[in-house]
Parts: sequence; structure tokens; C-alpha cells
Amino acid sequence: MRAMRKASEYRKHAEECRELARRMKSPEHRDQLLEMASHWERMEQERITFIGSYPEFALEPESDNDGGPRPKLN
Repeated sequence: MRAMRKASEYRKHAEECRELARRMKSPEHRDQLLEMASHWERMEQERITFIGSYPEFALEPESDNDGGPRPKLN
């Protein structure tokens, strides 16, 4: 098992959490899943920032969508 993950993998986990949250009837469970999605998105942004500083650590391809990391969300 590798320790580092691609930014696109973090994004995928966030999307999965948001999709599950949409299906939840319990507000508590929905909120927990949305919090998890936020954590995954923060990890994605940290990965993008890290790769911007240290491109030699990029995993090929770093993004599954367009061949590059997603731009910063802020």
C-alpha cells in the first residue's frame, strides 16, 4: 500500500461523501459525511500545493480528469 495518493483520488472520495450525504435521511449522518468531504477536499488542496512545490513527487497522472492538478478552490 502506498502512502501518497493522487489529488484526483482525494477529490473522488469527497464526491463519494457528498453523494452519500444527499441520500441520508438523518441530518446527523448527512453532516458527518459533508464534514468528511470537506476533509478530503482540504487534503486534495494540500496535495496540489505540495506537488506545486515538489513536482518530482507527482504521481502519474496526478489528476484523472485533465492530466494536471485541479486549480485551488479559493
